[in-house]
Amino acid sequence: MASVLITGAGKGIGRAIALELSRRGHRVIATARDPRVLADLPVDQRLRFDVTDSGSVDQAVRDAGEVDVLISNAGETVRAPLETVPLDEVDRLFRLNTLGALRVAQAVLPGMRGRGSGHLVFVSSVQGRLVLPIIGPYAASKWALEAIAETLAIETRHFGVNVSIVQPGAVSSGGAERAKVCFADEDPYLPLYEQLTALRGEVVTPEEVAVTVAETIEHAEPPLRVPAGAPAEKALRARKEAPENEPFLFAKIDW
Repeated sequence: MASVLITGAGKGIGRAIALELSRRGHRVIATARDPRVLADLPVDQRLRFDVTDSGSVDQAVRDAGEVDVLISNAGETVRAPLETVPLDEVDRLFRLNTLGALRVAQAVLPGMRGRGSGHLVFVSSVQGRLVLPIIGPYAASKWALEAIAETLAIETRHFGVNVSIVQPGAVSSGGAERAKVCFADEDPYLPLYEQLTALRGEVVTPEEVAVTVAETIEHAEPPLRVPAGAPAEKALRARKEAPENEPFLFAKIDW
């Protein structure tokens, strides 16, 4: 069984992953910015971990000991049109979703490289390969994350380190409900926002994503990209088959 460090394990997908891997007998190191939210998880270690803070990351990685698998899951989203989204919000998403993931990978990679084995698993999204209106900043952070992950896959495989990118579609994790919403009064983009639920498509559960993650880390030869659930597979297949010379939208909008 593997020693697995999970970021963002306090809720949603990260929490479901911690439960699934613990059930399968892995040594689970669950982390969150506030470790009190981890108190009821049946895991081996519960650590404070802020992926945007190098000191917090370095301390937690030291406390965790040997890490065979990193599941980089911490992330947030925002709802706003690109014309008016506060740039501070875009910066916040990149610091958390993208640079935070790279910061943690940098912290665990020396140990993996030294042992000649390891697995980096990045929880991305179908929006790492396609976009939805009003969620553009989130998609941009995930496209950048996937570029980082694919580069790491090339750079680290010589040292025995695998890299996988798990791509869910819409998930009933509560993340969409917790998202900060930035619209002006009588905003001209509100009609798009009102269609967002339909545009996101069929929803899967965090538990379904957790099973995909568990199967990925237990795979003898883990793939680089792993759609999580049939809706994600359908969306990504449609994106791949669509022409590249025009914007792609998986569902039709009244706009």
